[in-house]
Amino acid sequence: MKRSAGILLPVASLPSKYGIGCFSKSAYEFVDWLREAGQSFWQILPLGPTGYGDSPYQSFSTFAGNPYFISLEELVEEGVLTEEECEKADFGADPSSVDYEKIYKSRYGLLRKAYERSNVSENESYRRFVEENSWWLSDYSLFMAVKDRFGGIPWTGWSEDIRLRWSNAMDYYRRELYFEIEFQQYMQYKFYEQWMKLKAYANEKGIRLIGDIPIYVAMDSADTWSHPELFQLDQDNRPTAVAGCPPDGFSATGQLWGNPLYRWEYHKNTGYDWWISRLSYVFRLYDAVRIDHFRGFDEYFSIPADAKTAVSGHWEKGPGMELFQRMKECLGEKEVIAEDLGYVTDSVRQLVNESGFPGMKVLEFAFDSRDSGCANDYLPHNYTENSVAYTGTHDNETLAGWWKSITQEERQLARDYLCDQTTPQKYLGQSFISLIMRSRAKLCIIPIQDYMGLGNECRINCPSTVGINWKWRLTRADLTEELAGQIREMVLRYGRMNWG
Repeated sequence: MKRSAGILLPVASLPSKYGIGCFSKSAYEFVDWLREAGQSFWQILPLGPTGYGDSPYQSFSTFAGNPYFISLEELVEEGVLTEEECEKADFGADPSSVDYEKIYKSRYGLLRKAYERSNVSENESYRRFVEENSWWLSDYSLFMAVKDRFGGIPWTGWSEDIRLRWSNAMDYYRRELYFEIEFQQYMQYKFYEQWMKLKAYANEKGIRLIGDIPIYVAMDSADTWSHPELFQLDQDNRPTAVAGCPPDGFSATGQLWGNPLYRWEYHKNTGYDWWISRLSYVFRLYDAVRIDHFRGFDEYFSIPADAKTAVSGHWEKGPGMELFQRMKECLGEKEVIAEDLGYVTDSVRQLVNESGFPGMKVLEFAFDSRDSGCANDYLPHNYTENSVAYTGTHDNETLAGWWKSITQEERQLARDYLCDQTTPQKYLGQSFISLIMRSRAKLCIIPIQDYMGLGNECRINCPSTVGINWKWRLTRADLTEELAGQIREMVLRYGRMNWG
């Protein structure tokens, strides 16, 4: 990877019509804008279908795509929807925020109409997609159809026969829910078709796409339901231990994520087949992949499933380099970004180094007076070439919001590091972006909000909160030629220009 730069923007945050960012005209316009801004990469968040809380890191499937991202405009062009139908639907009145409740109520109804008018079963391309992806699509589409039949409750609350996948129940629901299953397959087909078309356009323009996969899958997912042998579940397919993080200076009780943990011994005995399938699939979707919570491959925090907090958890050994050696044997050299943030031990550093994957450096962590021991790792003069530098990630405050929230002592540390005591707060964001742009890191990724100088009201996610996240959107007026020109000048100045 050459010295380059990119922008972090979730697909949901695009200024598309009809309530949420998607694979519509606005996505193509954003690719063009990235090209004008001299960027080489567009980093997004996971694209999977989301449930309660709307988090892309808690998806109903590690393989499926979010139907919300299907462009209704393209379906209008196909003739399976009308513009009047789309305009009539209520997606919410605020173009700068996603109203997920209204999206859920309106969008699926329109997609169902499109499916019913599509005569998709006669489409050779659709039939080929279903056949080629049956290894995950068959279980996923049945899972979603049954989930709807049971009113959307988690699969652990279904009737015992289908919860435990008894063969007679599987046959019954496949017959009973035939058209609901086909509807789910139709949505996955349109998602894949539209995404791959957008990816091809971006690549033609010299823009490469960085995807994001969580290390864990959700408990309420087709993955856990269909392959309980992969996870630490009991004979009734209920978790015996779940994932999280231990108590630290930021949280006295730690973090209880609730994801099922892997049976790593089983994965090892199968040659990590499921992981190889997962990674192989995501590298069809993306040019490079950020793997979330990379330290979990070295050691993972195991919490009893009935615990109320993470206090009673303990560390267990993960698969280490063995998994990534297997990946290289099966898939060859692939571009991976290791999300190695948080408390990093020597063994985690060793794993990242042995893998050869670049780790992440986040500038906002560099001046944290509570964590001075680790802060040095995030000071730009210490960045290695084999790293990816960020001002912040989707989980962090925006630069402007961060500057307002840190202590006076931390502001002084930052100004001393910048050798700048006088620049007004309004312009400091550009100084911080310039700081990591001129570091040795071969790739710099900047959230679009930081280029725009936006505050925490435009933050993507505030961890450990529900109901306020994943909503922020650009408006069509935000992506100006002037902003593209300013960014272009910066990447040119620091040798990160996409000449493509």
